[in-house]
Amino acid sequence: MRKAEVSRDTLETKIAVSINLDGTGVSKLQSGVGFFDHMLDQIARHGMMDISVACQGDLHIDAHHTVEDVGIALGQAFKQALGDKKGIRRYAHAYVPLDEALSRVVLDISGRPGLEFNVEFTRARIGEFDVDLVREFFQGFVNHAAITLHIDNLRGTNAHHQAETIYKAFGRALRAAVELDPRMAGIMPSTKGSL
Repeated sequence: MRKAEVSRDTLETKIAVSINLDGTGVSKLQSGVGFFDHMLDQIARHGMMDISVACQGDLHIDAHHTVEDVGIALGQAFKQALGDKKGIRRYAHAYVPLDEALSRVVLDISGRPGLEFNVEFTRARIGEFDVDLVREFFQGFVNHAAITLHIDNLRGTNAHHQAETIYKAFGRALRAAVELDPRMAGIMPSTKGSL
């Protein structure tokens, strides 16, 4: 089973996360940031991964450390759960619409962290959630999962819809990339022999 648990304890956050890449889309989310939990649920549900997040963060300051550190811990858990990467599809993409909004996510489980984030949110906050934190989450995830990730919001006028299409597309693309390809059984999907 491709599962992992990670704990991260700093002066800013105390986090425990778990992930099952071959789950059923079940999530148990307690980050203390309601909108962020809603977005993490999109990854679990559309990625068909079981994800658990319990975080106590310095929310009296703001949500920055919580969101970034959850991204870091989830990235670490993802990398551990994936193991040696043999037999995976490796590359994937997804387009997801929500009413007027449309986002595209393209990724490579490459062993090389890289983020291209092309999103112009139509407002600075979604409720109490600072939209800058969307990028912070993905940067933390990418750095510790060691994947290459391109995120493009192609259109949208509602910031909530923009964000939600991004997280849904990320879940869908992640699901496809980690899927085991029967034609690649036991084979490393790289000419270098490692990822």
